[in-house]
Amino acid sequence: MIEMKVNGLAIDNESKLPVVILTDMEEKRFLPIWIGIYEADAILIALEHIKVPRPMTHDLIKLILETLNAEVDRIVIYKIENNTFFAKIHLLLNEKEFEIDSRPSDAIAVALRVDAPIFVTENVILEATIMDKDKYEKEMQEFKEFLKNIKPSDFANYKD
Repeated sequence: MIEMKVNGLAIDNESKLPVVILTDMEEKRFLPIWIGIYEADAILIALEHIKVPRPMTHDLIKLILETLNAEVDRIVIYKIENNTFFAKIHLLLNEKEFEIDSRPSDAIAVALRVDAPIFVTENVILEATIMDKDKYEKEMQEFKEFLKNIKPSDFANYKD
């Protein structure tokens, strides 16, 4: 699994639907997930720390979890099927772990409110992420330069 963070929200030019964009910590891979308008609002409110007069749904979830002394350990986006992403919210309560099925947008909105990490499985990364070509090419060039200058004696002190 790869830990990711919310990079931002955008509007898809073709569908006019909101897209939440996740990125890995090095910002080399980007994972766009199309979401609904209300879910985008919920994520934006958390990202911008906007105060609302009454608890919204995800704020309510946070309050319920706090009242029960439950903790969101992490969220995991674990599958994509027919262009639909699947997520789970991993809760800790009384030393037990629970996995709650969730839409990724709801899981992200909750994670942002409780400061829980967001993970994406390798199969979703491989299937749905977009690479930052510039960063990838720069790293590959640096690695090639490293290989050009390496000698067998550089490994003389290496012990397995």
